[in-house]
Amino acid sequence: MPAASARAERLGLLGGTFDPPHLGHVAAAQAARRALSLDRVLLVVANDPWQKSPLRPITGAADRLAMTEAAVEGEAGIEASRMELDRGGPSYTVDTVEQLRTEAVARGAAPPELFVIVGADIVPTLPTWHRVDELRALVTLVIVARPHAPAPAGPPGWHSAVVGGLDFDVSSSQIRERLAGGEGAGQMVPPGVGHCIAARGLYAVAR
Repeated sequence: MPAASARAERLGLLGGTFDPPHLGHVAAAQAARRALSLDRVLLVVANDPWQKSPLRPITGAADRLAMTEAAVEGEAGIEASRMELDRGGPSYTVDTVEQLRTEAVARGAAPPELFVIVGADIVPTLPTWHRVDELRALVTLVIVARPHAPAPAGPPGWHSAVVGGLDFDVSSSQIRERLAGGEGAGQMVPPGVGHCIAARGLYAVAR
């Protein structure tokens, strides 16, 4: 058993559908890691992104995990996580946070300091998140400012930090639209993600 004074890991969580993952995801993870001296950032692939799955078809979980693994290959301190896929069911951030804390204690480590990384556009949706009051008490919210936009304010009641300075203004929906229209993703995704999309016949490549 480690000593009780052992330093807790500073762990960032960037959850998402990653359909597909893009350079903005990787840039946000790296920016948060640098700004907050995080030991690692996990890109947590949602099993069932319950707020999106009723609205549009979602690419299969195995494909989204493979693309996310390709996106972070060679990125120091950034990892793809399949824990929500293994847990199954709807993907709730609070469940992931609790699982990480429980697993740390079970192996004799201090519970990690957890930093949930979100884009500024997500902040207004936080009240709709599952068990949000419990989540608020367990994590620091890291808000990634949009390029060329004013720094957003942290929402009331949250321990929060703002990360800025990103140059990527891109979304997964933009990429899907480009691919559906027969265009390439260009410089919007890491090269490994582009190769993965082609190899697996995803999006417009499958038509």
